[in-house]
Amino acid sequence: MLNPAHIRSQFPILSREMNGRPLVYLDHAASAQKPVAVIEAQREYLMHLHANVHRGVHSLSQQATDAFEKARETVRRHLNAAFTEEIIWTAGATDAINLVAQSWGRTHINAGDVIVVTRMEHHANIVPWQMLAEERGARLEVVEIHETGDLIEADFQVKLKMNPKLVALLHVSNTLGTINDVKRWTREAQEVGAKVLVDGCQSVPHMDVDVQAIASDFYVFSGHKTYGPTGIGVLYGKKELLESMPPWRGGGEMIDTVSFEKGTTYAGLPHKFEAGTPHISGAIGLGVALDWMRGVGVKAIGDHENTLGAQARQLLGKVEGLRFIGTSEDKTGVVSFVVDGVHPYDIGTLLDPMGIAVRTGHHCTQPLMDFYDIPGTVRASFGAYNTLQEVDVLAAGVERAVRMLR
Repeated sequence: MLNPAHIRSQFPILSREMNGRPLVYLDHAASAQKPVAVIEAQREYLMHLHANVHRGVHSLSQQATDAFEKARETVRRHLNAAFTEEIIWTAGATDAINLVAQSWGRTHINAGDVIVVTRMEHHANIVPWQMLAEERGARLEVVEIHETGDLIEADFQVKLKMNPKLVALLHVSNTLGTINDVKRWTREAQEVGAKVLVDGCQSVPHMDVDVQAIASDFYVFSGHKTYGPTGIGVLYGKKELLESMPPWRGGGEMIDTVSFEKGTTYAGLPHKFEAGTPHISGAIGLGVALDWMRGVGVKAIGDHENTLGAQARQLLGKVEGLRFIGTSEDKTGVVSFVVDGVHPYDIGTLLDPMGIAVRTGHHCTQPLMDFYDIPGTVRASFGAYNTLQEVDVLAAGVERAVRMLR
């Protein structure tokens, strides 16, 4: 069972005061805080191990390369990918999705083709497909949702009858907390010939993910939501599919040979998608973050966050006029809400002097806000380091803020 006091001792930032109050950080879904192990791993690399990776014959470069590639293997093991070459380093999940759109998408999406996304997607899993559809003359179709925040099964089946080339959907909603049955949805989409990309930004930090069991063609996640550094992310893709895709960016590292006379030939996986000097310390830090999660216990983290979410919904539900957005029976600990007659931004602004950090706004899910006809929500999202006492502070703070605003 997770020990929150022990966990918190590993996060230096949580000892800070904010506006004269103890920091209550409830914005994990936007970016998780980092444990000492991750901070020290990046520090160690920068102080004692820094050199450019790959092809260096000197010992320092070889040591840096070993640490960099060890982190890639850590990601493979964490996701249960079949091959290390299936793990591509990117600048984040957004970068990973754009890689697929620009490489696979430009090769396979043509005029009249259908791309399917869902109403609850993050903008990062909408805009690249809109751009691609506009460029190629394709059509974007949207799977709609119930008021609870669950996808409408019948609408998904309607969209599949359109024989889409690609289905892009998230594993867990960053706004609603809804957990989608991506294993089943992937299978059904592939049965009609579609490739499937799953956005795992809000799943990898909170649950065990097995990409072979899910069987999606692509799976992406960001390091900074997974207790790791910013500026680093992962694209998982099936090996044979990645091998068939052309490079997206050109430059050093992704080449085999370059010649003015004979042209350029490209490196194999994973390097052909990793042009230029990579975020070496970020990759190393992400590997350490995933090891840290496994040490704590991924299931224990998820169970703890679900307990916090249930407590938050119970206490916040007593606030007059408060309405939860996202009430699926299958969801993570994310709690989004609005209060009648009160703007979410105003609640967040009043919580800040109390030391409470929540996210307000549309959470990069404006089509979702349009569905609920609201400007945004107040969102509290939990990590391994949060406590039941902090949930109590949140509930008392929201109640006080609402009284002040009425």
